[in-house]
Amino acid sequence: MGDNPHDGHRDRLRKKFILNGTDTMEEHELLELILYYAIPRKDTNPISHKLLAKFGSISAVLDSSVENLKQEGLSENCAIYLNLLPHICRAYMDDKFGNNDKIVTDDNITEKMKYKFIGINYEIVVLMLLDSKNKEVFCGTISKGSITSNEIHIRKIVELAIIYNAKSAVISHNHPSGIALPSGEDMAATRRIFESLKLINVYLLDHIIVADNDCVSMRQTGFMDKLR
Repeated sequence: MGDNPHDGHRDRLRKKFILNGTDTMEEHELLELILYYAIPRKDTNPISHKLLAKFGSISAVLDSSVENLKQEGLSENCAIYLNLLPHICRAYMDDKFGNNDKIVTDDNITEKMKYKFIGINYEIVVLMLLDSKNKEVFCGTISKGSITSNEIHIRKIVELAIIYNAKSAVISHNHPSGIALPSGEDMAATRRIFESLKLINVYLLDHIIVADNDCVSMRQTGFMDKLR
């Protein structure tokens, strides 16, 4: 990969992050990984150790001023890059926890789910998790394939609900080459998901089925009421 002698180490650290996130990374490894994208042609391991020794922790490094970081030998671009990260984190947290657009209501839930399937011509399963104030805390594709294909979906749904401390959930999947009417298998899968979430005190609000620009809410059909 080019003539950078550090590429092999960088690739190993990237793969470690991709496979396990930051949970298994030492503090200096995480800072080293961050620095890769600001210092592409140098070994960032000694730079990482030097910064941590100087400032004491990764948060202290990122909270340092541009001038203080430059005094440690970083370029202005690199210092700005590190200094920018806490501001990005704040914007992320403000959006995630303070954005009223993430409040889910009966009026907007269907539209929120429909756009997740734009351009998708194969079956996927989308999960949305909500907190006690009906604010979205997670929404994403949890599986490619039919919701009725296996039990892996249910385990993943329950695991994510626990991780995000969800109070309620909405499931959606698509019928790429059919109509948006729930099949018997869809109803059976919905019942299994409802009962599994109920065991951890999470309420399944709805199961929305999408086909092209059409969609059907199983709550609006009255099916969810039958599960209570």
